[in-house]
Amino acid sequence: MGTTRMSSTPLPGIGVRYDLTTREQRRLSVVAHRDGSRTLSAYQDDDPDACALSVRLTSGEAETLIDAMMPQHHSSSLLSTTELGLVAERIELAATSYWNGRVLGETRMRTETGVSIVAVLRRAEAIPSPGPDFRLAGGDTLIVIGTREGVDAAAAILGRD
Repeated sequence: MGTTRMSSTPLPGIGVRYDLTTREQRRLSVVAHRDGSRTLSAYQDDDPDACALSVRLTSGEAETLIDAMMPQHHSSSLLSTTELGLVAERIELAATSYWNGRVLGETRMRTETGVSIVAVLRRAEAIPSPGPDFRLAGGDTLIVIGTREGVDAAAAILGRD
């Protein structure tokens, strides 16, 4: 078997492309765009230049994928919510969202879904335990915890345009 190899190539005006060749000689690439999005591509086995799959991910989707692929980066002292029937997820508020510019209390999130919004990530800042008077903004990422059904309902409410 071969070894895993990674290389990077600057893409002027676009970002950086990272190419990975796995120990099984499979080729993958990730283009890290300047806007924070990522394009993940996989190539055909019989033709390493032919793309078999290409997926463009928002920065939030890329973070979610990283969390799924590298759960060991979490501290062992963090709550393992799945064992308790709870989930914790990130929900991104679109710039076109109905809630953009409105206060958190107007969402009636806890009353309607039973979830708790434990933090809001805004640019490079984290706002823990936002109160009902906290004003939401497009691009905010809300960290919510609750049942699977509650989190899905929260995502539907927050996705309202």
